[in-house]
Amino acid sequence: MEKKKLYKVTDPQFRAYGRVVSGLPVQPLLEALAQTPLPAGTAYVASEPLLEAAPGAAEFGLHLYGGLPAELGWCNGHNTKLNCLEYHRDSEFNLGTEDFILLLARREEMENGTLDTGHVRAFLVPAGVLVEVYATTLHYTPCHADAEKGFRVLVALPAGTNEAPPALEKRTEEDRLLWARNKWLLAHAESQEARQGAAVGLAGENIDLAQKILTD
Repeated sequence: MEKKKLYKVTDPQFRAYGRVVSGLPVQPLLEALAQTPLPAGTAYVASEPLLEAAPGAAEFGLHLYGGLPAELGWCNGHNTKLNCLEYHRDSEFNLGTEDFILLLARREEMENGTLDTGHVRAFLVPAGVLVEVYATTLHYTPCHADAEKGFRVLVALPAGTNEAPPALEKRTEEDRLLWARNKWLLAHAESQEARQGAAVGLAGENIDLAQKILTD
């Protein structure tokens, strides 16, 4: 079986997708994040009071978006599959209590609203490291690095992101991908999201890290 190389967010290959953010106090957020649920599958909460009430959280959001209102939520659980990729008009910031893996691609690699999953790369994010995932980067649910530990990942975005989508007449190719507010989604045909009506925009293998050997 073909191997999927595992890069690190400290490797130069990550520079096209995002950056490591230093200088912000993340420990209070990590402590609050550790109190959030860890489901057997995956779950997402866009705005989590535990995180947003953590010491320094308001200042944290101020630095991330330069004064724009921000929401601090989480995506937790256990996952090994790609299933979908999404993008926003703004960067997303992630921070995990445990090591986790991001499956990423670049918007410019899309052709006619479709992405070949052969473009997807895997990046390991160490526990406690804050990363920015650029608006030009396709991303989705994290994958666990350790099945016993799962993942708890903070998700910081502009306030209102991932709420119900606005009612609009679909006029552009991109409009068909709009799945939630400030969220454009490319689903794989095998995904639950596709069965729920999301636009199928991923061609090729639905990558499953459980079926591949990750190598440094």
